[in-house]
Amino acid sequence: MDGTPAAPARNLLIDTLRAFALIGVYMVHMFEQYEIYWAAPNQNLTHTIFTTFFMGKAFSLLTLCFGLSFFLLMNRADRRGTNFAGRFAWRMVVLALIGLVHSLIYRGDILMVLAPLGLLLIPFYRVNTKVILTVAAVLLAQPLLAFQILSAASGAAWANAAPHHWGDTGPAFYRDAALGPMLTWNVWQGQSFKWWFFIETGRLFQILALFLIGLSLGRAGVFDAPERFVRQRRRALIALIVIALLARFGQAPLAALLPDATAAPMARKLLGNLMGGWFDASVMGVYVLLIVEAYQGVGRKLLERLAPMGRMTLTFYVLQSLIWVPVFYGFGLGAWKWLPQGTALLLGLGFLVAQGVVATLWFKRFHYGPLEWVWRAGTYGTVRVPFRR
Repeated sequence: MDGTPAAPARNLLIDTLRAFALIGVYMVHMFEQYEIYWAAPNQNLTHTIFTTFFMGKAFSLLTLCFGLSFFLLMNRADRRGTNFAGRFAWRMVVLALIGLVHSLIYRGDILMVLAPLGLLLIPFYRVNTKVILTVAAVLLAQPLLAFQILSAASGAAWANAAPHHWGDTGPAFYRDAALGPMLTWNVWQGQSFKWWFFIETGRLFQILALFLIGLSLGRAGVFDAPERFVRQRRRALIALIVIALLARFGQAPLAALLPDATAAPMARKLLGNLMGGWFDASVMGVYVLLIVEAYQGVGRKLLERLAPMGRMTLTFYVLQSLIWVPVFYGFGLGAWKWLPQGTALLLGLGFLVAQGVVATLWFKRFHYGPLEWVWRAGTYGTVRVPFRR
């Protein structure tokens, strides 16, 4: 063991970005009633707002922060003269175990996806940044998905087959399922549908790409000294806005060039997956750059109030599910039947304020959130990790 691990110094900007990721993911979950909404979605204004501006973007930010955190951990160990690669691999095992328990209640748990994919970051730590960004660009380009689109357009049966995740019965099942059957279903069927979704929509490759971009941003010190990157940041902002607009409004003209659903059932839908992923990633980038701009300006003091939430991302992510899944699901209060979506979102906002207050008070007495401490203690194999201040 590398000695008793001390509590690291905090970068409040990075903690603020983590907080925004947590807030966005949580509000999407509230909008979705923790997935039950998709049993009978309502194409109203709320649906349009959340699917356009939040869904996929908050998750993308979470994955970007994951890659950034990988660099910070590895770099911190490097400066101590230790190799953290093996420890990081074990850290992913611990995270997967936390996710395994969490996924019994909420099968949409993302920890069990991030943890195994996080292992793929290890060999990239010492790779040249240009190579890393090239790999990230290829992953974002989604060559396999592009090949499937062309194959579907040419009439290939395999490319036009209905995706496995379309058969997901989870949202309807959760409406009335008792606790025991739900737990059993989540062990296998729930997880398999989730993984098929990530594979078949190309999101798995997007996660890896954002991991690598987060690693590169950490290596460049973009969030350690943001004042050094003002010009690059503003150029990137313009570029990402253009990409987002092209991905959003260019989809329909491109889809018109492909055969319709009668001739090629999946061609246009696969194109939607491809360009939807580009839209999500580019809009997320716009959000990050705007947050950094505000943080470097008059908004710093206000934004830093969110930083304590960012330090408890894991704890709050799991806690939110433990509280709200029993509220919405059939084995609990069954609120999907009687709680209006707008009211649920207002309750969600109130719950976020409460989390912000709790986090601020918590860190006056403790170094880590409860699950953050468990994760760190498990990583180092010791309970001597400092907890109380």
